[in-house]
Amino acid sequence: MGGSRPSPPPPPTIVYSPAPPPPAPPTSVPTQSVTTQTALNETSGKQTRLNMELGAQLDRTNAEFFAGQDIRRSQSASAEQRLTQKAAGDIETGLTRVRGQEERSGIAATGAEYRAGLATAGQEERRTIGTTGTETRATERVRGTEQRAGIREAGGQERLGIAATGTEQRRGIAASGVEQRAGIRETGSETRLTEAERGRQQRLGIAATGVEQRAGIRETGGQQRLTQGQLLSGQERQIGLRGQEERRTVAASGVEQRAGIRETGSEQRFTALQQEMFRRYKENRDFEQAQSQYRS
Repeated sequence: MGGSRPSPPPPPTIVYSPAPPPPAPPTSVPTQSVTTQTALNETSGKQTRLNMELGAQLDRTNAEFFAGQDIRRSQSASAEQRLTQKAAGDIETGLTRVRGQEERSGIAATGAEYRAGLATAGQEERRTIGTTGTETRATERVRGTEQRAGIREAGGQERLGIAATGTEQRRGIAASGVEQRAGIRETGSETRLTEAERGRQQRLGIAATGVEQRAGIRETGGQQRLTQGQLLSGQERQIGLRGQEERRTVAASGVEQRAGIRETGSEQRFTALQQEMFRRYKENRDFEQAQSQYRS
């Protein structure tokens, strides 16, 4: 406990021999291949920079051209849409005017026949109106059922047509995408000069497509307006013919009703005359029998 430990011996001293001096640097000797390679590298770098600048310029030119095409296409479509909406408004106004005229004509004819029927015989007219109302309601119910069935059938066919159109459009878009991607892969390895030529051709094609699209939009608008005009003329003729037929039917119905009333009145008068003659005959016979009994 109280004793001291002996100190450890010092570490041994190691002496290293000095390192040898570094070798002298190699002396570069220019050769023809090194000079040629350097020149080729510089030329390739310059060509690469030129290609990149040309590509950037083509991108800016294409962007400006596409923007102009989109603006012109939108303006053309808006103009055609306004023309189509105006034509549709004119057609609806014409139909409303013709429909109102026919309705007023039908109401006037019905009122005239109704008053004539009332002047002839109110009670018979009311019975006839009740029968006519029953038959009319039955006819309207049948007509409504058929119209609803037709509307449902037309809606089903329209939905089927829309579904088929959507399927074909999606198939066409998919095929177009595949072809476009294949074309991009094929042309990706071409030089910037070829890309510049293709860009110029694309702009020419897009310009031609824009012209055709605008022409197609104008043609479509014209055809729509022509079709709507023809539809208006056909509907006006149908409404006019329907109004004439309804007025003829009302007039014929009034004639038949008045004829029936006159026939009924004639039969009633004939029956009343027979009853009066029979009453007088019976009174005369009773009188004669009473006189005969009185005499006897």
